[in-house]
Formats: sequence, C-alpha cells, structure tokens
Amino acid sequence: MAVPGRLMIENGGRMAFYRRNYCMLKKVNTALLGLAMTMGLSSAYAAETKKVDVLLIGGGIMSSTLGVWLNELEPGWSMEMVERLDGVAEESSNGWNNAGTGHSALAELNYTPENKDGKVEIAKAIEINEAFQISRQFWSWQVKNNVLKDPRSFINSTPHMSFVWGDDNIKFLKKRYEALQASPLFAGMQYSEDPEQIKQWVPLMMQGRDPKQKIAATWSPLGTDVNFGEITRQFVGHLKAQPNFSLKLSSEVEDIKRNEDGSWRVVYKNLKDGTETQTDAKFVFIGAGGGALHLLQKSGIPEAQEYAGFPVGGSFLVTENPAIAEQHLAKAYGKASVGAPPMSVPHLDTRVLDGKRVILFGPFATFSTKFLKEGSYLDLLTTTTTHNIWPMTKVGIKEYPLVEYLAGQLMLSDEDRLNALKEYFPNAKAEDWRLWQAGQRVQIIKRDEQLGGVLKLGTEIVSAKDGSIAGLLGASPGASTAAPIMLSVLEKVFKDKVATPAWQAKLHQIVPSYGTQLNGSPERVAQEWAYTSEVLQLTPPPAIGTIAAPAQPAAEKPKAPASNASSDMAL
Repeated sequence: MAVPGRLMIENGGRMAFYRRNYCMLKKVNTALLGLAMTMGLSSAYAAETKKVDVLLIGGGIMSSTLGVWLNELEPGWSMEMVERLDGVAEESSNGWNNAGTGHSALAELNYTPENKDGKVEIAKAIEINEAFQISRQFWSWQVKNNVLKDPRSFINSTPHMSFVWGDDNIKFLKKRYEALQASPLFAGMQYSEDPEQIKQWVPLMMQGRDPKQKIAATWSPLGTDVNFGEITRQFVGHLKAQPNFSLKLSSEVEDIKRNEDGSWRVVYKNLKDGTETQTDAKFVFIGAGGGALHLLQKSGIPEAQEYAGFPVGGSFLVTENPAIAEQHLAKAYGKASVGAPPMSVPHLDTRVLDGKRVILFGPFATFSTKFLKEGSYLDLLTTTTTHNIWPMTKVGIKEYPLVEYLAGQLMLSDEDRLNALKEYFPNAKAEDWRLWQAGQRVQIIKRDEQLGGVLKLGTEIVSAKDGSIAGLLGASPGASTAAPIMLSVLEKVFKDKVATPAWQAKLHQIVPSYGTQLNGSPERVAQEWAYTSEVLQLTPPPAIGTIAAPAQPAAEKPKAPASNASSDMAL
C-alpha cells in the first residue's frame, strides 16, 4: 500500500508543479501580449502624430502672409495651417468685416497727435507709412511671381482724405498738413478750406451741406482700398499648390504642449466629425486674431501672462446703391469722439467688394464678450487669469472715458447713426443704408510695473524666449502692415537665419528697401513708388521734391484722377 500512496503523492506534486508553471506561463504570455499590444499601439500612435517644421494657427491675413514669407525663404520646410471655420479669411480678414484701408497715415488723424506745446508729431505717421511701403513691395513681388493674380482683384487706388469742421479742428488739420510736408512719403498731399475744391474731391459729401459751415480737408492720390480677404485666399491657394503644405479647415485647436525635444504638440479637433489630430511642430505661429491670447495662454509660456484683452466690436452703415456709390471715390477720415479708441475714427469709405463699388460709414462701437465674430461668449472670462485681472482692473479705472464712450455707442438708435452719417453725407436717406456687423477686435492690456496695466495700441508679437512659438496680439493698423509685421516675426524668432547671406539676399529681392529708411531718401521713395504703382496698377505717384502749395479753387486745378481702403474698426 505504500507504493501507490507514494505514487499518488508524487503524481499530485507533479500536477501542482504543472499548475504553478502553467499559471506562471499564462501570466508571462499575458504580459508579453500586453507589452506587444502596447508597443503596437505606441507605433500606431506615433504614426498618427504628424511632424512639420511650421504650424500656422488661423487662416487669416497674418498666418497666410507668414506662410508665403517662409515658403519663399525655405521652400523645403513643411507647413500645416489649421483654421476653425469652413474657409480661410472668414473672420477679421474678410472684406466685409473691415474697412479695407491701406493704412499709410495719409488720412488717419490719430497717427499725428498734437503735443502740449501745440506741435503736431509725425513720427508715428512716418512709421506707419514706411510699413505700408513694405506691404506694397511685398505684394508687388507676389504679383510678379504669379502668387497674387490681377492686382485689381485685391487693391485699387482710392484717394485718402482727412475731413474736419470747426475752427479748432481746421487749425489742427492745417498744422498737420504743414508738418507732413517735411517727409517725402507724404508728397502730393493737398490742403484746402475752399468748398468748391473739396466738392471736386468728394461731391457726395458737399451735397446739401450748409454753405456757412467752415470745413477743411487734405487729399492724397496715393491712398488705396485693399481687400485683405482676397489677398489671403490667393496666398493660401498658392500655398496649397506646394507639396509640403497642408490645410486643415473646420479644425479647432484644443491644446498646445511642449515636447521634451523642444517642439510643440498641437492637438486639434475636426468640428464636422469630431476626430482628433495631433501635430508636432518645430515652430508654431498663432495668427488667430482675437483667439490668439487664449491659445498663447494654453501654451503655458510665461510671456503670455503679461497680457489681457478687452473686446471691442464695430458695425458699419452700408450702401450698395450704385447711384450713390459712384459719386464718392475716397476714404474720408474725421476726428474721433472724446474717449473713443483709435480704431473708432469715423470714415466714409469707398470699397470694392465682390466686384462692385460700395460705401461704408462708421464704425459704431459694439460690445460683446466674444473675441471673434464667430467666437464664444465665454472668451473674455476664459482669458481672465490671476495674472492679468489686476492690469485689467487698473486699465478699467484709468480708461473710464472709453467705458463711457462704449456705453454711449451701445445706446445709439437708428436715427442717431443716420445723423452721424449726415455729418459726412448731408443728403443721406435711411432707405439707402443698412447696418452691418463687422469683425471683433481685441484691445491689448499689458501689465506695467508702475501703472499696474496699460492699454496698448497697435500690434505686439509675443514669443517664447527660444523663439519656438509666437503669436500676434492687437488690431490697428493690422492687415495693411501684415507683411512688415511678419517680417518682424522672422527677425525675432529666426534671428540666425535672417543674418545668413541667403536670407538677406532673398529679403532684399522681395523688399528692395529692406533695412533702409525711405523717409530719409526722396530718391528711394520715388523709385519704390514708381515700381509698385506700375506692378499693382495704381495711380502714378506724384513728383517729389517740392512742397505742395495749398489747393486753389477748382476752376484753376484739375480734377482728382478717377481710379478704380487709425484706423478702422476692422484692420
């Protein structure tokens, strides 16, 4: 009996041994299978994460301009553009969402402030004009290389005017005109207080006007109306034809995080089907208009903590009546109301949109907590942080006249807006005009050690210290100076590249005046004007070298040439 018992024990031992090893093998196999699956998933995950040299967030004039710059300078670089709407140029860059002024300080009175001593300062006007000359050269190069097509599709000569009434305003305008004569960039500008002369320039604005009203105006033939939406569409159309470029529409960026190698992982969702995509980019540019601040904050760069934003919208009165539109060929800027932000300067504008001439008047300030026209009402709240709440509070206290101005604008009735229009077009009739809501603009509020916070004018480039990510904040003068602004981005984030002989040669080829101040060289101004006017099919430039005399009565002067827009609420 002992033998079978021993056999049973031995057999039982073997069974236990087999069971233990089987369980161990099963665990090992399971672990190996899990590891294999994890490795497989990781490989699939890695395959889904696209890698590019440059990722552009936003499908507007800024991102598209930078894309064209980089494609010229580094054609081998891969690029991806992500836009949340169903098409490019649908927000602020859209022609109907801005005043289309080719800002060159020819008419915008806020660029020439009067100091305490009564002297008119023209430094800002020169700076803005110099910047627009870069835009003209950049666009001319693109036309010559078939990136931009028929110039008339996006830019048209439209005289720029300053128009004022009242003794104090007339005195200021005359001093402004005389001060600007010191710069060759303002050659050809004329000044007049003669109603007959002004009637020749802008007959619509003189019809029905009280003959006893004292008025004055300056007039420049060098002004332009620009369709920035059309420029954007043509730029993106060219980029799409490049092998290393991809466009992702209806795609909203949800997250921006830095990778261990210093690149950026941008996560965005397709708003049509909900699919999520990730792209790793060596350089990210956030040109998302009012959405830029929120995205910069998402990136976590400390530089973004310095800023807050305050949204200001605008609406325009529009007439498409050809009997009216054909009587006015000018962008006529007046003086802003007390407390009004610079982009709220009233102007009666000739526009060329959708192939026809229309007239816009405004802007009338509106308010929404949205930072984009197609944005969220939570935009203001979600960009308010513990870092910027104090600067916002300080600016709100200091800039109380702005708050009063906005409150007054929000209370305007249809009759009030019509009466404002009649100051520029006395015979205006309500039935000829409709109200149009333009794009949203976000005023920059920046932290200041002494003042707590300051309301900043213009645009600011915000970038990480290593230059791997950058964004653009602000509004005016905006789109008209997109080319020089993006040139500044290149100089800031690709400093070493800009210093190379290859980039230097290309930059000078695209912008012949690059690195020089045209204001100090009348000969260079004349040369660049002649070149860009010919390529862009604009009114031939005036002679430079003599100070223009005040205009004489119309009978003694030729009519303004017929030609086919601080700034506006929209760009």
